[in-house]
Amino acid sequence: MGADFGYRGKGLGLPEEGLGAIAPLGRRFGALFVDWTLCMLIAYGLFARGDQQAAGNWALGIFLVMSLLTVGTIGCTPGKRLLRIRVVAEDGGRLGFGRVAVRTILLVLAIPALVWDRDGRGLHDRLARAVQVRM
Repeated sequence: MGADFGYRGKGLGLPEEGLGAIAPLGRRFGALFVDWTLCMLIAYGLFARGDQQAAGNWALGIFLVMSLLTVGTIGCTPGKRLLRIRVVAEDGGRLGFGRVAVRTILLVLAIPALVWDRDGRGLHDRLARAVQVRM
C-alpha cells in the first residue's frame, strides 16, 4: 500500500528511461569511486609519497578542486563522463558556479550526499537544485 509517486524523476519532469532520465545509484557510486581513485593516485604521486594519511587529505582537496572545475565547466567529472552521467540544473540547463560550489562543498562533507529524497537525489543536489542524469 502507500502512495504511488511514480518513477524516479517524474516530479521533475524527467523521462523514466533513456537519455535525460535520473542516473541510477550504482552508476553514481561507480563514478564517485573512479573520481576518488583518480584523486588518490594524483595525491599519492605528487604530494604524499609514502604517507597514506597525507595522501587522503590531499585527495580530498584535489577532489574539491576537480569537481568545481569539471562540473562547473563541462557538467561532469571524469568518473561521471566515463559512466555517462551529467550534472544539470533542475530545469535542464547548466549549473552556475555558485550552485556548483554549494553542491561540491556539501558533497565533500559526505553526510548531505547520504540523505536522499524519493527521486534518489542527495541533499547536496537538492540544495544546489541539481540533477544527475544519463547522457
